[in-house]
Amino acid sequence: MSASSHLPLRDDVRSLGRILGDTIRAQAGHAVYERVERVRALAKGFRAGERADFQALDRELSSLPPGDALPVARAFAHFLQLANIAEQHHRVRRRREYLRNPDLPPQRASFEDSFAALRNAGVSGDELHDLVSRLEIELVLTAHPTEVIRRTLLRKYRSIADTLALRDRPDLTDPERAELEETLSREVLAIWETDEIRHERPTPADEARFGFAVIEQTLWQTVPRFLRALDRSLIRHTGRGLGAEAAPIRFASWMGGDRDGNPNVTPAVTEEVCLLARWMAADLLAREIERLRADLSMHDASDELRDVVGDAREPYRELLRGVRNRLRETRLGLETRLERPAYAVTSDLTTEDVVETLRLCDRSLRATGDGHLADGRLTDVRRLVACFGLGLVRLDLRQESSRHTDALDEITKHLRYGSYASWDENARIRFLEEGLRGELPELPPRFTPSEPVRDVLDTLRVAARQPADSLGAYVISMARVPSDVLGVSFLQKFCGVKRPLRVVPLFETVSDLHGAGESLDRLLSVPAYRDGIGDRQEVMIGYSDSAKDGGRLAAAWELYRAQERVVETCARHGVRVTLFHGRGGTVGRGGGPISLAIRSQPPGSVDGRIRVTEQGEMIHAKFGLPGIAERTLELYTTSAVEASLARRKPVPTEWREAMDRMAEASRRLYRTHVEDPDFLEYFRTVTPLQELGSLNIGSRPARRRAEGGLESLRAIPWIFAWTQTRLMTPSWLGVGEGLAAELDAGREDLLREMARDWPFFRSTLDLIEMVLAKASPELAAHYEQRLVPENLHAIGEDLRGRLDRTRSRVQRVLGHDGLLDGNPVLRRSIDVRNPYVDPINVVQVECLRRLRAESSEELRLALLVTINGVAAGMRNTG
Repeated sequence: MSASSHLPLRDDVRSLGRILGDTIRAQAGHAVYERVERVRALAKGFRAGERADFQALDRELSSLPPGDALPVARAFAHFLQLANIAEQHHRVRRRREYLRNPDLPPQRASFEDSFAALRNAGVSGDELHDLVSRLEIELVLTAHPTEVIRRTLLRKYRSIADTLALRDRPDLTDPERAELEETLSREVLAIWETDEIRHERPTPADEARFGFAVIEQTLWQTVPRFLRALDRSLIRHTGRGLGAEAAPIRFASWMGGDRDGNPNVTPAVTEEVCLLARWMAADLLAREIERLRADLSMHDASDELRDVVGDAREPYRELLRGVRNRLRETRLGLETRLERPAYAVTSDLTTEDVVETLRLCDRSLRATGDGHLADGRLTDVRRLVACFGLGLVRLDLRQESSRHTDALDEITKHLRYGSYASWDENARIRFLEEGLRGELPELPPRFTPSEPVRDVLDTLRVAARQPADSLGAYVISMARVPSDVLGVSFLQKFCGVKRPLRVVPLFETVSDLHGAGESLDRLLSVPAYRDGIGDRQEVMIGYSDSAKDGGRLAAAWELYRAQERVVETCARHGVRVTLFHGRGGTVGRGGGPISLAIRSQPPGSVDGRIRVTEQGEMIHAKFGLPGIAERTLELYTTSAVEASLARRKPVPTEWREAMDRMAEASRRLYRTHVEDPDFLEYFRTVTPLQELGSLNIGSRPARRRAEGGLESLRAIPWIFAWTQTRLMTPSWLGVGEGLAAELDAGREDLLREMARDWPFFRSTLDLIEMVLAKASPELAAHYEQRLVPENLHAIGEDLRGRLDRTRSRVQRVLGHDGLLDGNPVLRRSIDVRNPYVDPINVVQVECLRRLRAESSEELRLALLVTINGVAAGMRNTG
C-alpha cells in the first residue's frame, strides 16, 4: 500500500495524543503538561542527533522528586499504549481496505493470496482441499508472566478501538462524530484516573479467567467468521467448501495446568480451572442455542425429527429446547460445584449429544428444502461446537521430569522393589514396560508420600476425574531420556487415568535438542509404549531455554536440526508426529511474525499439524480485537498450508556446514559471556531484574529455584530485564561473531545466497535485524553510567561494541544500507516511538538508582509505571 494509506493512522495517533494532552492539563495541571511537552521536545531533539538535548533531558528528569516524575512517566506510557491501540485498529482498517477494494492485489498471506499462489505453483485443487480439511492447528494459551497490563485497562483499550472503528464510518453526522469524540475523551480520562499497577499477584485461576475472557469477548465471535471466509476461498480455488464440523484451528491452555516450578498450581487449582472452562462453555453454548431457536421457527420438519419431538407446532424449537435446558442445568451444577467443592455435578450431557442434535436439525432442513437456512447460524454453531466443545479449551498439564522420578522412587521403595532413582536407564525401561503391560500393585493405605510426590499423584487423580474433552497433553519439561515419558504413562495408569493424556516430551536445552532424535528412537522402540500411542506422537521443542542456554543463533540452528531428526525418526517408525513449538513473544524466546516462523520450519515438519504456544501479552496483541484475531487465524492457516505443500529442495550441504560453523562460533562467544561472574553481576546491576518481583505480572516465580545463577533464572525475566535497558542482549549476543566467522573467511557470497534462498536463514536474520533496530546503545550506556560499579563498565563497552559490529554484519549479509530497509513501516513505527520511550527509560534509571539507596513506596510505584511504559514501547516484554 502507498504512504497515503497510513495517513489515517497518523490522524488517529495525533487525535489520541491531543486528547491525552488535554486530559493531563485538566487533571494534573498546566505545569505538568508543559513539562511533558518540554521533555518530548528534548527527546525528539536527541533522536534527531542533538546530544546536548539528551543531557538536558537527563537534567530535567533526574532532578525531579518521585511525585513529579510519576505523572511524566505515566504520560509517556499512556501515549504509547494509545499508539498501540491506533496501530492495531489500523491493521484492521487496512485488512478491510484489501477486502473492499477489488483493484488492490490480495493482502499478503491472505486466503486469496496464498491459495492462488499454490494453485499457480501446480498444487491441484484436490490436494489443497484435502490438506485444509485435515489441518490440525492448536494454539495453546499460556500465562507466563509477561502480561503487564491490567484487565481493567484492557477493557478500556478495547472500547477506544471500537470507537475508532465507528469514527471511520463515512456517513457519520456531525452530532454522531461529536459524540464519538466525547466517548474517546471519557475513556482516556478513565485510563488516566485508573491505577495501572497491579497490587496483588494474580492467581493461576485469575490467569485462566483472563484467557477465557479472550475466548468469550473475541474468539467466540471470530471463529465462525474466520471459517466462513476460509470456506468461501476454498470454494473459489478448489470447487469444494469446508465441512460443517471442520475445526482446522482449536485452542488449548496451560493456565492452571502448568505446574513446572510454580507452587501456586495445585491439584485443586487444576480442577477449579477445568470447572471454570466447562461452565463458560455451557454458558456460551446455551446462549448460542437460544439464538438458534429464535431462527428456526418453521413448522415443516422431516419424519426423522418428528419422531423425536412429536406433533410440536415448532419442531426445531422443541428439539433445541431440550439441549438448551440441559446446558443450563449443566451450568447451574458447575456453579454450585465451584462454590461447594463437595457437590457432585450430575449432568450427563456430552459434546456428542449436542453434535447429534445439531446434525438432526441439519438433515431435516435439507430434507425439507431449507438447506440455505442450514448453511446459516446452524453451521456456525456446529463449527463452534467442533472447535470448543463442552470443555472450551483442553487443559495441558506440565511438570518437570525429576518430579516424576521422585514419585516413582518413593513408590518402588515402599513396595520394596528398590530405588528407582538409582537404576540405570535400561532397568527403568524394563520396570516401566512391565508395569504398562501388566497389572500394577496397589499401594497399602499406610503409604504417606512426601508433599512434592503427593502433588504429582493427586494431580493425576484429578485428571482421572475429568471429562474426555477437558484435558489435552501431559508435557514433561526437561525431558531427556525415554524413561521420562514412560514414567508418566506408568503413573497415569497407577493413578487410574482411564483416558490417558498423551505424553509429550519437551526438549529445551541445546544438548537435549541435540539428543531428541536418539531419545525418541529408543522410546518408539518400546513395544508397550508404541502399542499405547498407535501412530501418533507429539514432541515439544522449547525456544526460550535453548536460546538462554546457547544464544539465539545457535539455538535456532539446533531447533531446526532437532525438528529434522524428530521427523526422520518418527517416519522411520511409521508414526505421524505433531511438533509443539514453545514460543514466546520476543525474538529472544522464539517470537516474531507468524508467517515468517511457520514457513521457515524444516520441510516435512508441519504436514498439516502444528501446536504453538501463545504467551502472555501476545494473547491480547493477537486476539484482543475481532479483526486482529481473524487475521491471526488466517495467517496461521495459510502459513501451515504453505509450509505443508511447499515443494522445497533439500538444503545444500555447504549451507549446513556454514550454519554449523556460525552456530559454534556464536555459542562459544555467548557462553563465554554468560559464564563470566562479572557479566552476571553486570546484568544484575544494570537491569531492573532485582525489582521485577514486585511487578505482580504473573503467578509464577521468576526462578525455578531460589538459589543458583543464570541456569535457575527463567528465560522470561532474562529477556524482560535486558529489554528494559534497551540493549536486548540475549537476542543478538554471539550473532555478529557467527557471521564474522564466514565473512572473514571470504564466504560473503555464500551467506547472501543463503539469505536469499533459504527461508530459515532469512527469517533468522530478519528477526535479529528487527531486534537490532529496537536496541538503543545510548540508553543502555546511560543505565550503566548511573547504576553499575565502574569496575564493570568495560563489560558494557564491550557489549555495545559487539552490538555495533553485529548491526553492520547483518546489514552486509542482507544487502541493506540501514536497518529495516526492507520494512519501512516497522522502521517508522520504531522511530516514532523512540522519543516517547526514551524519557521513560531516563525516569526508570533514576528510580532504580534511588531505590537501591533507600526504600520508598512512591519510588517503587514510579518504577513499576516505567516498566509498564517501556514494555508498551517495545511492544513486548518477555
